[in-house]
Amino acid sequence: MTTLYNPLINGFHPDPSIVRVGDEWFLATSTFEYLPGIPIHRSTDFETWELIGHVATRPGQLGAAEVPTGGGAWAPTIRHHDGLFHLVITDAMGRGMLHFTAEDAAGPWSDGDLLLVEDGSGTISGIDPDIAWDADGNVYITFSGLLLSGDLDPNAPMHLGIQQVKVDLTTHRALEEPRSLWSGTGLMFPEAPHVYEIDDAWYLMIAEGGTERGHSISIARGSSPEGPFEGAPGNPLVSARSTPRPIQNTGHGDLVVGPGDEWLCVLLGVRPRSGTRAFSALGRETFATPVTWSDGWPAIAPVELNPRPGTGVDIAFDAPLDAEWVAVRAFPTEVSSLTDGRLVLTADGSTLSDAKPVFVGRRQEHLTNEVTVRLDVSEGVGGLGVRYDEAFHIEIEAGGGSITSRASLGGLHQEWTHPFSGDVVDLHLASRKPVGGTGIVSTSDVFHLAATIDGERIELAQIDGRFLSSEVTESFTGRVIGVYALDGVVAVAGWVAEGDDSV
Repeated sequence: MTTLYNPLINGFHPDPSIVRVGDEWFLATSTFEYLPGIPIHRSTDFETWELIGHVATRPGQLGAAEVPTGGGAWAPTIRHHDGLFHLVITDAMGRGMLHFTAEDAAGPWSDGDLLLVEDGSGTISGIDPDIAWDADGNVYITFSGLLLSGDLDPNAPMHLGIQQVKVDLTTHRALEEPRSLWSGTGLMFPEAPHVYEIDDAWYLMIAEGGTERGHSISIARGSSPEGPFEGAPGNPLVSARSTPRPIQNTGHGDLVVGPGDEWLCVLLGVRPRSGTRAFSALGRETFATPVTWSDGWPAIAPVELNPRPGTGVDIAFDAPLDAEWVAVRAFPTEVSSLTDGRLVLTADGSTLSDAKPVFVGRRQEHLTNEVTVRLDVSEGVGGLGVRYDEAFHIEIEAGGGSITSRASLGGLHQEWTHPFSGDVVDLHLASRKPVGGTGIVSTSDVFHLAATIDGERIELAQIDGRFLSSEVTESFTGRVIGVYALDGVVAVAGWVAEGDDSV
């Protein structure tokens, strides 16, 4: 019997889409401004998942190099048709809606063709595209129509509901003007559509209610991929709003037949903590839950928390970086190199408050987590930091005669310093569960920033982790912990990370 772990994929892995090919499952998620873009995980049992590659591994495949924060790779759909993998996605504020193909899900993937969808007034902006084929070979792109104001005001987007067109995959142009489909029960932001043919009926599953606490999944049924669609009597099929469930914001799902031919839904969610469960430190993660069918309608079970055992990573930098490493609007190889068993970063004048810092990192995967790096700062200044975006980051930095811990939180800045005249130092960044006091615990976790100097571990600062949560930053991403260069050249001789969700 399959053990259904939740999270299925830990850490910043939102907007999951999944496809089964034979006895293997392939899962894609969003990456926004990080590169490489759009990770592909593979499993043969739905328990163990391996990161086998990314879709965007070359400059130009995504327009992420210049996108504003929150833009970039949004909400992929991965499918397999006639021996070929297909992935459609929106490169938001970048190239637009794109279609990628590959013979092997591990890659290489194509450069990405722009999907042009037009109506009488011009090109339509679409997000969260889905791709489906009918028996006659017609190709349908179904998407959430969205018009953004010129200043990208988040309170001014105009949702056009769920829309659909037939497309020619030779020219990547729509063959018709968009038609409006069923757009849910009336909740805000109908998005994340997926169209399926199951037992001679067509189903349209969507997310609605926004990607915050009101997030939900609803479904409708019809006799054609073009509709008309009738909503399920039990909509929404899943939502954690106004419940005490430990996984909240459940929505944006995709259906798949799992092991033993049992139906499953993969979907996003968050694991909030604090007295009022207000802060989600790791952002949106990927979860899974069973699906049952009755009278032609699916029922999606509430998502149950079942974390994996703790994990550890010990990296010596004597081999090429694995696929877990990411950089901001650049590829890791553009801002770092491997030399003599060390990861070397050369400063270019940027900081973690800039759009393109000299920074390479890995997702924080566990609520309780610690990373230690051995840093050579004999020729520069650099450190270890955790980033949500340009406005929200925390770091511990060495070089120039001192060790500095720094918090940059939405325009508020604070520093703590300690003398240091050496060349090599161990820096520690730990995320730990807060200790209960006399009142309600009002944070997700506490960051402990420390350095080991002459064999003694010295803690420089403790910083409230709520300020690096998705609710405070309003970021679509999550925590990424990495090393950076601020001045000159710094070299990382080792990286050790340990995490556990049970403590």
